[in-house]
Amino acid sequence: MHLSRFPRVHLAHLSTPLEPMKRLSSELGIELWIKRDDCTGMSTGGNKTRKLEFLMGEALEQGADMVMTQGATQSNHARQTAAFAAKLGVKCHILLEDRTGYDNANYNGNGNVLLDHLHGATTEKFPGGHDMVAEMEAAAEKKRAEGHTVYVIPGGGSNPTGALGYVNCAMELVGQANDSGLKIDRIVHATGSSGTQAGLVAGLCAMNAQIPVLGIGTRAPQPKQEQMVYDLACKTVEKLGCPGVVRREDVMANTEYVGEGYGLPTESGIEAIRMFAELEGLLLDPVYSAKGAAGLVDLARKGVFKNERVVFLHTGGAVGLFGYDFSFDHSDRWVTV
Repeated sequence: MHLSRFPRVHLAHLSTPLEPMKRLSSELGIELWIKRDDCTGMSTGGNKTRKLEFLMGEALEQGADMVMTQGATQSNHARQTAAFAAKLGVKCHILLEDRTGYDNANYNGNGNVLLDHLHGATTEKFPGGHDMVAEMEAAAEKKRAEGHTVYVIPGGGSNPTGALGYVNCAMELVGQANDSGLKIDRIVHATGSSGTQAGLVAGLCAMNAQIPVLGIGTRAPQPKQEQMVYDLACKTVEKLGCPGVVRREDVMANTEYVGEGYGLPTESGIEAIRMFAELEGLLLDPVYSAKGAAGLVDLARKGVFKNERVVFLHTGGAVGLFGYDFSFDHSDRWVTV
């Protein structure tokens, strides 16, 4: 696959490391590796950086002087979009939807929100339940009427252009495995707006890598999540020029770890955050990567990955921890002297 056919800005720190997680492997009794896409760069990194290389490349090719996107209050995608816009000298406007109902100063002003504003983005806040696609189109038309050339990026950067970032990741990961003689039996990661999983599936199927991908859902029910991923993967391989290589059975999602809803921390997610932090020195976020890791941990304990070498793809998002400080109790860590 010749991805240089597509517009792209090369700002990510690639290739990201592929590392063993020895202490966590010992704890869970399976062989675990981690693909460090928390290290992609651009405002602390994360999976959106790979997508935004292609999205912002397309925006510049179309002459945009403003990019616009939408997401939840503590959106990692919004923060990375703002960083790209700052680096490339275009304006950025973000529509943030309250999907949790949290009335907390840190949640609403710290973490990703703080960085959105530090990167120079302007933001609008909407109550939960809005049609954010329609709101964004209306906002974009308003900015166009003011004279801006606006490039609209869907939530999560999840369209065929953005998914190219994870087609590239699939090729990168297989190359790393081949160069080190590492046979990968499964990839596990958090899946939400579907672009990361769709790109991985599209790239792996196009290469006939025969590595299954399991997405651990963070929002939608399983049928909807799998259909979103499948539809986008199919559109992505069409864009690549190899339609039909993705089969419906190539798309697998487990949505048992969502909890009460999107953006609401779970007990198993908090446990996963502590395990990764205390055993491997790695930081997860409560919205995405922690729920993906919670699924990984629970399924490993249940023997689902027996005799498999599993790669956990870390989608980043640790900045969000500073918006969710109220979810953690560290009173037992203070020592009186």
